Order: sequence, then C-alpha cells, then structure tokens
Amino acid sequence: MNTQFYDVIHRRRDVRGQFTGAPIAADALTRILSAAHAAPSVGLSQPWDFIVVRDRATREAFHRHVQHERDTFAATLDAGAAERFAGIKIDGVLESTLSVVVTYDADRGSPAVLGRHAIADTGLYSVCLAIQNLWLAATAEGLGVGWVSFYREHFLRELLGIPSTVRPVAWLCLGPVTHLERVPDLERHGWRRRRSLDDAVHEDRWTPGRDPEGTPAAR
Repeated sequence: MNTQFYDVIHRRRDVRGQFTGAPIAADALTRILSAAHAAPSVGLSQPWDFIVVRDRATREAFHRHVQHERDTFAATLDAGAAERFAGIKIDGVLESTLSVVVTYDADRGSPAVLGRHAIADTGLYSVCLAIQNLWLAATAEGLGVGWVSFYREHFLRELLGIPSTVRPVAWLCLGPVTHLERVPDLERHGWRRRRSLDDAVHEDRWTPGRDPEGTPAAR
C-alpha cells in the first residue's frame, strides 16, 4: 500500500489565507498541469483547457467581481449565518502566485463522443477529474490550491476571452503556502461539519433516513 498517496488525499485543503506569493518552479507547474492532462475522460475527448493567469490587472479585476458576489451572497443570509460568514475568507486570488482557469469544451470530440450519449454531463465530470488530479499533484509538490466559486460564468468568459461554446468550470488559485490547515476552513469557522463515512455508505440500495446534506456544524 502506498501510504504517501493516501496522505496527499487527506492533507489536501481548499486554501484561502495561507498563500505566500512565492514563485512556482517552472518544472513543478509543468508536472502539475501534466497530471491534470493525464486525467481520464469520456470517449478520450479531453474536453479541458488550462488558462494560466499571471497578469496582476486581470486578477485584480476578477477579485473585484468576486467581492461583489460575496456581498450578494451575504445579503441572503440570516443574522447568525451572516456573522459566521463574515469571518470566512473566500479566495486567495491576489495572494497566490498565479491562477489556473479550467474550462470545458462540449464540442471536443463531437459529434460522436463515445460514452456520452446517455449522460451528457460525463464531459463535465471528466473536467472535474482533471481538476482533482491538478489539486492532488499540487499538494504532492507542497503547494496549495484554492477553488474560487464566487463568480458569474459570463463575467469570466468575457474577462479571459473564452469562446461562447466553452464553459469556465474553475478558477484555481495556486502557489506556495505557509502550511495546510489540518481542519477545513468551513469546519473551523463553524459553517459545516463533515459527515462520517458510515453516514455516506449504503449497501445494495439507498438506505432511508440518511441526511444527504450532512449535519450543521456545532456553534
């Protein structure tokens, strides 16, 4: 058993506040992107692309948009949730060394993508596998990754000149970090608590009475 592999899986964190901004070695970035590009994909379509964003002005424009969307979400919360959310950092766009935007091209391999005829989303699932490969490779390299989801797709498409037929799936902040937190941020801040494996495993059929959304975090 390769215990190092399992260690990387469990050490991986969604990083927000621990980026140092230090450079990333070019060969390390190549290994990380190569790992992402080695992901399995439906019909060998490889429907992903990776936009490496280093430009400061572009990142600042995206960060302003993210902060606007943070305010939009905060306005929907009750007082208790808003108070907890106020202490949660949602991105490391400006603190990280660079960002990688991962996209999905549904036309890649069309019109006959083997294995996608019955489940259209398998192409999108393939992109998520590439993202996970990237994340684990970065963790193995001693780097942090933060997935930013407070944005509107049409804004990001226009910001980076992404074609209308291509969907931006993830803005990933990437770079060296001071450390990786032992406990995920949302759990540390009392937003949510992780479910146990026993609560997630069913035998043969769906087990009634399970809470599919997990349990609220203790205050």
